Amino acid sequence: MTTTNDSLSVGTLRAEPGTKARGSVPADLGTLTVDIPLTLVNGARPGLRVLITAGVHGGEFTGVDTATRLAALLEPGEIRGQVIVCPVANPPAVYQGRLGISPLDGVNINRVFPGDPEGGPTERLAAWLFTHLMDGVDAYADLHSGGIDETLRDFVGYRLTGEADLDARTADMARSLGIEDVILGLNAEGGNSHAAAARQGVPAILVETGELGERDPKTARHLVGGLYGLLRRLGVLAPDGATDGPPDEPALVRAWVWAAGITAEATGLWYPEFTAGDDVTEGQVIGRVIDPADGQEHKVHAPVTGRIFYGMHGLTVAPGAELAAIAAPAPRDPDR
Repeated sequence: MTTTNDSLSVGTLRAEPGTKARGSVPADLGTLTVDIPLTLVNGARPGLRVLITAGVHGGEFTGVDTATRLAALLEPGEIRGQVIVCPVANPPAVYQGRLGISPLDGVNINRVFPGDPEGGPTERLAAWLFTHLMDGVDAYADLHSGGIDETLRDFVGYRLTGEADLDARTADMARSLGIEDVILGLNAEGGNSHAAAARQGVPAILVETGELGERDPKTARHLVGGLYGLLRRLGVLAPDGATDGPPDEPALVRAWVWAAGITAEATGLWYPEFTAGDDVTEGQVIGRVIDPADGQEHKVHAPVTGRIFYGMHGLTVAPGAELAAIAAPAPRDPDR
């Protein structure tokens, strides 16, 4: 990990030590340019550089609201190190699409990180975010929420890399937010933002809070408190507002591993028989897809025993639509 007391800049936006800068920076996506909103908080004292993003997907309002609130609250005088807050990382999806895929090219940006500077618009945006925001970062948190059609039980996720020190630091971050469920990815493969960051050696967590595209101020304020806990644990904020002292102790959590994703096999109307957070057993009926033309019923069964952490709330589905995701208890916490 690094300590820094240097100027902090992204594009033309700059914050000298002891200052805060807010604005937007243009990102060239080849066929168009989008403005990325940023807040740079450069503490008067040296410390770690932390990146917090939200708005990777459209329709996930809790994370966007929380990041915006956090950016307004953080002040350089209370910061050791530097904090970069990007509340809307994917403006086309957030402002135009409001769904997981970009209206520019139909691509889910959280499947293509770290991106391709010579690729399509979404791949270029992913590459821009990693090039301009991830460089020099010591810790990363990506804020997501249950989308407009998605129920969700709050959880923190991270990927295991096999590097003991990196995995231990990431686990410590995951426990610091006060969210009791932590779901482990058993490797760092794939195009998710936190997986790509982990492959670059950055401790990175996925934070999922809120559901159904809600914009509940209480939920956002609660997550702001969790992020303060994360920043205190990293030493970027002093514990409980004090000027000195050890970081807060991390919370005890329940560890899970992803066990199954369930997708629709037929077009029709989806009638779930669960809520996010329900425990299910293998073979249990968790919902039905009804063909509105002839009333034919397709039962959907849980393929494994575990807990449903998110699920489809919308009525209409097509083959391949994700209906639910199940995690099973981890056999042990690999970081204890």
